[in-house]
Amino acid sequence: MEYPLLNNTNSPQDLKKMPEVDLHKLAKELRSFIIEIVSTKEGHLGASLGVVELTIALHYVFDTPNDKLIWDVGHQAYGHKILTGRKEIFDTNRQLGGISGFPKINESEYDDFGTGHSSTSISAILGMAMASKLNKEHSKQHIAVVGDASIASGMAFEGLNHLGVTNVNALIILNDNAIGIDPSVGALKKYLTNVKAGTAKDENIFECLNLDYTGPIDGHDIAKLIEELRRLKKVKGPKLLHIITTKGKGLKKAEEDQVVYHAPGKFDAATGERLKKNKGVQPPKYQDVFGHTLVELAKQNQKIVGITPAMPTGSSLKLMMDEIPDRAFDVGIAEQHAVTLAAGMSTQGLIPFCNIYSTFLQRAYDQVIHDVALQKLPVIFCLDRAGLVGQDGPTHHGIFDLAYLRCIPNLIIFAPMNEMELRNIMFTAQNGLDHPIAIRYPRGKGVNLDWKKAFETIEIGTARCIKEGAETAILTIGHIGNQISNILEELGHPKSIGHYDMRFVKPLDKQMLRTVFEKYKRVVTVEDGCCAGGFGSAILEFANEENFTTPVKIFGVPDKFVEHGTIPETHAMAGIDFDTLHSYIKSTSTKCD
Repeated sequence: MEYPLLNNTNSPQDLKKMPEVDLHKLAKELRSFIIEIVSTKEGHLGASLGVVELTIALHYVFDTPNDKLIWDVGHQAYGHKILTGRKEIFDTNRQLGGISGFPKINESEYDDFGTGHSSTSISAILGMAMASKLNKEHSKQHIAVVGDASIASGMAFEGLNHLGVTNVNALIILNDNAIGIDPSVGALKKYLTNVKAGTAKDENIFECLNLDYTGPIDGHDIAKLIEELRRLKKVKGPKLLHIITTKGKGLKKAEEDQVVYHAPGKFDAATGERLKKNKGVQPPKYQDVFGHTLVELAKQNQKIVGITPAMPTGSSLKLMMDEIPDRAFDVGIAEQHAVTLAAGMSTQGLIPFCNIYSTFLQRAYDQVIHDVALQKLPVIFCLDRAGLVGQDGPTHHGIFDLAYLRCIPNLIIFAPMNEMELRNIMFTAQNGLDHPIAIRYPRGKGVNLDWKKAFETIEIGTARCIKEGAETAILTIGHIGNQISNILEELGHPKSIGHYDMRFVKPLDKQMLRTVFEKYKRVVTVEDGCCAGGFGSAILEFANEENFTTPVKIFGVPDKFVEHGTIPETHAMAGIDFDTLHSYIKSTSTKCD
């Protein structure tokens, strides 16, 4: 497709020179451009298609980057990036060395705040607006765009609660499309539905929070948007504009299946049909093993319940929500609530499986300590997307969980090397544990086609020896242990190298570790997590406590934020890729064999 208007729009300054009557044509071109690039490069599609008109209107009316604009989460910021000087490099989006899939403060002066987790925009824009007031920058405008799923989060309400008692110039735009990654849930969603239908009975909730409320208006009517934004630009104080949009607007398939087309992978730009991957029979994803196993266990154990904060499809808890809906709960973007809800259920004899992405559990750290571990409640945390996750980048890498959980008393930490270990620890955990447990597993596929086997109980705190050796012991935790097994197989199973799947980071199998440190001349640890405070650190602490002087080499993510790229590329950046580990192990085995 040709893009005559878009090709001549390289900045908001170019945009402002365009006659308003042509903006609907620009919107069509921008929408087509996003579809064309994302169809081949992949990424988050539906959210950005839904805010094309809003994106144009915001940059047309406001003086960005002098006026401050924050996109909550950032899934919907592709149009923003294209219109702010990154059109020519947009095809590098989420690629190694390319632009980020989210707003990034050091990528562009137009990216006023880095976003990747939800519900941060209101607090951030309020902070900026308060700073402008103190700096006597009275003409500066401050705008945050937040979705109806994100605004239901606790942090968003905290920001609104404070915003309403200030007199700063801040505009919150509520982009209401009734869906985040999955359909929005909760009482606020029902309220917004009534507002849209004109059947809300009580005073507007946002007016009760002392915000100047306008709406709802059609978020795809660019003329109406511009008219309203110009009016609100002159209104002093905190304001909220409620707009109605359609996620995936402009691509029929994306409008019809908004969950799948949030991030559809590669697809035909003309028809929207997703391209099939012909890779033959593949092992299942860990998330699907979790989902199917939970349903299997829940049918046997009536006390099991499932909880997720707004990620039922991504976590595969939706399998239980479909089959046993009265015992599976999507609580919305509310990680703190999810953890304490699980704690409350646990006190009454239920067995909660609380499934949260590793990077999102960070948002509920106090609840894990105060509400679960301190009270020794046997909540079962299933931490999906642990380790480096690839193209979503540093906001989504789940590399800190071993470190931030390991220091919490009463908490068991387990990482399965394969699908059977995941199934077996889930079986074990629901069968009478008296401590909370965190089970962390990576994004992507496992290693076994024949994974659905009879359950076996795992003794808490026990490791397993995969291969005996003579001089070098490699201790692994979790899925990355399969990479070590593959390397040893390629090297012909060198006699000098031993391999141990430690499984538990806490409690450690100290009996096996004593055997290892007494037998081997050197110890190597490998983890898909941060080195600082992680699994390798735990092994070093053990060696120090037991007065072992055996040298320990730690492979893990170094003390830096790893940028976006494919999972193999991010592993290479961290130095835990196949080639790096292969080279090290080969050099070690060559000296010894």
